[in-house]
Amino acid sequence: MSRPYLIKKLKEKFPDLNKLELQNILDTFNESIENALKNNKNVELRGFGTFFLKRIKEKFSARNPRTGETIYVPEKNKVRFRPTKNLKEVINK
Repeated sequence: MSRPYLIKKLKEKFPDLNKLELQNILDTFNESIENALKNNKNVELRGFGTFFLKRIKEKFSARNPRTGETIYVPEKNKVRFRPTKNLKEVINK
């Protein structure tokens, strides 16, 4: 689902809000999630799921799949998502 499509759907559901207001709401929502993850906090959306960070260890013996050369991959954080039981049931019907 793209951002313009999401704004269009929100506009249909909330016709009193204009497009700029809906864009600001989405931007604020995204910034809130980003800021929480930057501060190592989980973001829990009840009935939907939880966003959290997972630390990936550094690798000294990773391989470049194209050349087969051994490369170093530094330690990093990855964003992960854990859906709620209800969301899993809806997706797997």
